Amino acid sequence: MKSQISNRIRTSLIALCAMLAISINLGAQSTFTLKAEVRPRTEYRHGFKKLINPATQNAAFFTDQRTRLITTFSAPKYDFMVSYQDVRIWGEEAQVYKPTVGSGSAFAAVNQAWANLKFSKKTSLKLGRQEWDYDNVRILGNLAWAQQSRSHDGALLVVKDSVQQFHLGAAYNQDGKTPEQTKLLETFYNVTSNYKTMQFLWYHRDFKKGGLSLLALNNGQQAKDSSTYFTQTLGGIGNIKLKKLKLELEAYYQTGKEAAGKDVNAWLLAASLTAPLGKKGNLVLGADYLSGSSLDDAATQNNAFNPLYGTHHKFYGYMDYFYVGNASAQMSRTIGLIDPYLRFNIPVGKKANLQLTGHQFISPVDIYSVPEQKTTKLSNTLGTEIDLVLSTAITPDVKIEAGYSQLFATESMAKIKGGDYKALQNWAYCMITFSPTLLISKL
Repeated sequence: MKSQISNRIRTSLIALCAMLAISINLGAQSTFTLKAEVRPRTEYRHGFKKLINPATQNAAFFTDQRTRLITTFSAPKYDFMVSYQDVRIWGEEAQVYKPTVGSGSAFAAVNQAWANLKFSKKTSLKLGRQEWDYDNVRILGNLAWAQQSRSHDGALLVVKDSVQQFHLGAAYNQDGKTPEQTKLLETFYNVTSNYKTMQFLWYHRDFKKGGLSLLALNNGQQAKDSSTYFTQTLGGIGNIKLKKLKLELEAYYQTGKEAAGKDVNAWLLAASLTAPLGKKGNLVLGADYLSGSSLDDAATQNNAFNPLYGTHHKFYGYMDYFYVGNASAQMSRTIGLIDPYLRFNIPVGKKANLQLTGHQFISPVDIYSVPEQKTTKLSNTLGTEIDLVLSTAITPDVKIEAGYSQLFATESMAKIKGGDYKALQNWAYCMITFSPTLLISKL
């Protein structure tokens, strides 16, 4: 493992040197930029993602860190980017070398590596590993909160002018664990947490008092028998300014067939109203409604909306009880979610901001103590979460963020997430981000 990481670092350094050598000969219109990022985050988890039972479980406390080296090169006919990252938990590797070093959760990987061909001022084609970050990141987001972030291996065609743009993205994934079989005979994709193939068309237009985006996304998941099942997500988001107010509306519909064989019939509706609060603050009143399926649903139809590859941490409470993770989030994904919320953004001094958000989590489907028999119906209210975040910038390159969240859960939440709903459920973190620009060279 250590030799593999060393080889990756060596390869990245060679690529960086090659970029520097190339840039010297490409003329005065070219720009080379080298940036870095170091982002350690310390967390205290006492009921994060799922309810804790203090009688048998202890809180988690750790620091993880993301380190990135980011190179970009811009020339008249193309752009080029390589972002190399290392993600690890402090102390997970021994001080003295052992054969198993690096076998923990630490990993080094390429976050982005793409080339963007510029056919004209209006048309370009980006090829390689890239982040797809659209609108409010509800369906497609780079998941910047997570240390590893999210990237896609694919192609992106962009056609735009001053007021509107079309983006056509496409990806086809293949498992490289058995290279001989994969490259010669098979196309089976064994990475169950990712799509086999995906295509999307995104259109955006700016208006005088707002904007409108439309999205059509085709998502292909491969089943164990090698067949691929496709779901389609259709919808969009629009916003308009009404004097001092801003109204935002979202609507998405999902259809098709999932890999488990069920027909999909699901939807999402969301609305928010932003009003000024003081000179620089604001107040946001909103609600999200994601349709769900009953836990005992044996029908051939799935009514649970899947927000796919969005940045879910942004929307459904910072303690990540909904649509984040895999096994721990499966039941909460199934039932859907109604989430009315109220958020205050309050400036503190000249450089700091305080954000206070309250969520009320409600199940759109009935919850029973014994779902199969539908005995003893429980409350549809899952709980209330309070999120508090304080952020400030020491310099433009150094930012600090600290947060505290507390969940007041109900018996219904314990039914779908386990744990002791009567116990204190809270989470706290402190994160500092260093993001200096190390070099800008115009050649």
